[in-house]
Amino acid sequence: MLESYLRKRLENKKILTMTHMVMGYPSFEVSAELVDTMVAAGVDLMELQIPFSEPIADGPVILNANQRALATGATVAKCMDFAGRMADTHKIPFLLMSYSNILFQQGFGPFTRAMAVKNLAGAIVPDLPPEEGADYLREMGAHQLAPIFIFSPTTPGDRMTYLDSVARGFVYCVARRGVTGTDTEFSRSMDTYLARCRRHTRLPLAVGFGVTAKKDVDFLVDRADIAVIGTQTIRLMETKGMGAVGDFLTALT
Repeated sequence: MLESYLRKRLENKKILTMTHMVMGYPSFEVSAELVDTMVAAGVDLMELQIPFSEPIADGPVILNANQRALATGATVAKCMDFAGRMADTHKIPFLLMSYSNILFQQGFGPFTRAMAVKNLAGAIVPDLPPEEGADYLREMGAHQLAPIFIFSPTTPGDRMTYLDSVARGFVYCVARRGVTGTDTEFSRSMDTYLARCRRHTRLPLAVGFGVTAKKDVDFLVDRADIAVIGTQTIRLMETKGMGAVGDFLTALT
């Protein structure tokens, strides 16, 4: 179970790191090299995004990666195969990140069964609220997969409590309103927000949207359990190469 893995890792680490990547960008061969680099740098779990034409939670860097992956032939089937190979090769949990349209097209049952066969740990589907995802939740539970739900700074406390009741693995706390890839102020208001998140869930807290430097990760120690790094690693890969990604991640914790 994902939560048990995280709790065990947290016995020996102050904070865990989760990275994000778009499968098939700029190619599946480079994607595999990126996974190898991230795992070698010590990340604790990884979020693998299935490219989608309208990724509404993502900023321009990840949007571009989605569009280019689709243009070069990335499909759901190819992404599932890739994710399965990564899960078989590396000893950390891998989660899928996708949008609800893809799950509807594939069918909740076939999609979750494929995840289970590929030894994946769970999924993040930011545009699928639990009220519209009863079939998704049932299938995820049947295969012991973790449905990850999202808190935001505008989520009311009673809504947080409800999301916690259906979430498994961890809760993803977005650091601010908006999309990925823009600056986030890690300040007293963030402290207050994360304390409120902690009060409303029994699960570990992951924080993403704007984690770009070691000082951000250091701020999250004792406030959250997982720092999520996405856009910054793509930027580094594009501008400085794979070695810079490894050096950046190694230096984070």
